[in-house]
This record gives sequence, C-alpha cells and structure tokens, in this order.
Amino acid sequence: MTNRPVDQSYKVQTTEDARDAYDHWSVQYEADLCATGYRIPAMIATVFSHHIPLSATPILDAGCGGGIQAEPLVEIGYKNLVGIDFSEGMLEVAKQKSIYSSLKQQTMGEILDFPDNHFEAVICSGVITPGHAPANSFDELIRVTDKGGKIIFSLRSDEKQMPEYPQKLEELSSSGVWEHVFSTRPFHSMPYGEPDVLHQVHVYKVV
Repeated sequence: MTNRPVDQSYKVQTTEDARDAYDHWSVQYEADLCATGYRIPAMIATVFSHHIPLSATPILDAGCGGGIQAEPLVEIGYKNLVGIDFSEGMLEVAKQKSIYSSLKQQTMGEILDFPDNHFEAVICSGVITPGHAPANSFDELIRVTDKGGKIIFSLRSDEKQMPEYPQKLEELSSSGVWEHVFSTRPFHSMPYGEPDVLHQVHVYKVV
C-alpha cells in the first residue's frame, strides 16, 4: 500500500516535489483517489451548495486539480469558476472538462495574481496540507475574497495533522479578518485506502 501515489503524496517535503508528483500522477489521479472512497469533493460540493447562492460569481477553485470537486457545482448551475493549480498536468486534465471560465498556473502559499476582494466565494479541496500548501495560504485566499464572501475548504483533523494549520484558523479568527460559519464533523476521507485519515470541511466568512 505504501507505494501507491496517494500514499506518496502525503510524504512529499517541498512544493517542488509535490508539483512533480502531481504532474506525473495527473492522468490517473482521480481514478486512484476514487478507488480509496475519496469523499472530500462530494463533501465540499454539498457544503458549498448549502452556503453559496447560485448567483455567486466569480468563484475561485484554489488548487483545482483536475476539477473533480467543481464538476457537480457546474452541473447544478454555478457559473464563472476560475481554477488555479501549481501542476500543469492537473490543469490540462481540468481544461479537457470545459467547466472553468479560466485556468491559471499559480501556487498556493505565494501571492495570487488576482486583485483584492475579487471573488464572491472560494473552494479549496484537499489542498491546504503539509507538503502541498502551507497554512499561510489562507492569507491570500482572504485577500482575494470579497467582504462577506465565504471560503469553503477541507482540513485534515486526525492526530497526524500539523499544529500550524488549526493554529492559523484561530489566529485569523482572533484578528477579526474572518469568522467561523460551519464545520462538518470529522469524516473518513479515504476509507478504503487510508482509513486513519480524517478531514473536516469548514466554512468561514470574510469580514
């Protein structure tokens, strides 16, 4: 089991290593994740549709990968989704689905090439985690989200989660830049492949 790409993705140490891994994995990524019972995209889409009106535009899919989490949103009527990802391979998969109004290669944790207060809503599915996107990624997501807009994201919630991630949520709440709206209970995000991994989906409103 330890040789599967999904296992290896949790072991990368740098953004560059992660980018290379996802470039090589891109074509098979969704099939491999779905074989583990991957539940984050469905949870993200469900929570998003409950908290965000269909009229919301534009919407940022931060770390969009091949777009598995955006597909159900487009199917039920959301429009003008902008996808960013650090992997050219993943962006090519997303491009072939024709579900995004635009796709850009950008790296979470770095300055994003969007103006302040640009997006009405943001989703970030399975991205902000060690070796992939750092905890300071939230700073830029808040900057590019309009006041009153919501950021909906997944975060690991098992004992192997690194403390800087939940600490960052508390820091941002204490500083008054966003406020907590909703969190799911912890759920097994890959029950057939990584049964010890738990995630939650969170909703925060930019203030």
